[in-house]
Amino acid sequence: MSRVGRKPIPVPAGVKVAIQEQAVAIEGPKGKTSHQLPECLAAAVAGSTLTVENRSGERQSRALHGLHRTLLFNAVTGVHTGFRKDLEIHGVGFRAAVQGKDLTLSLGFSHPVVYPIPDGIRIAVNENTKLSIEGIDKFLVGQVAAEIRRFYPPEPYKGKGVRYAGEAIRRKAGKTAQGK
Repeated sequence: MSRVGRKPIPVPAGVKVAIQEQAVAIEGPKGKTSHQLPECLAAAVAGSTLTVENRSGERQSRALHGLHRTLLFNAVTGVHTGFRKDLEIHGVGFRAAVQGKDLTLSLGFSHPVVYPIPDGIRIAVNENTKLSIEGIDKFLVGQVAAEIRRFYPPEPYKGKGVRYAGEAIRRKAGKTAQGK
């Protein structure tokens, strides 16, 4: 039996959980989401805790038990407090701006990079170089941050590029002139 799957999920005040057969609907102050459980699992709400039970002892169902418990925990956390990733842009003349439903990045290319912001994601730009990505879906927030970083990953010689806040970049020494 999964150790992670057995842990109960605390449901904070202001979050509503509704279970209909295999569908778990979660609604909170930040928004609402739903999660579909496989047939081998069942969810139950008792007071202010949500539990996921394994109906079968098969290997596949044991593997899914902890996974779906964690996905439900992330859904409860997302609708209550939300998730956030911060990015920093380093480089002379590199900047970002939000224009309507698009994020425009000037990263030293011949043209600006335009990234359409997906539904359920909010992007805020501070000081033209600091991006804050927020949403209720942990996977989607991380995916959007990774896609933006992929436009210009930090390079090891000058450190230019888009990086996660607090990310350490291993710097390399450049070529040195050989004098005789």
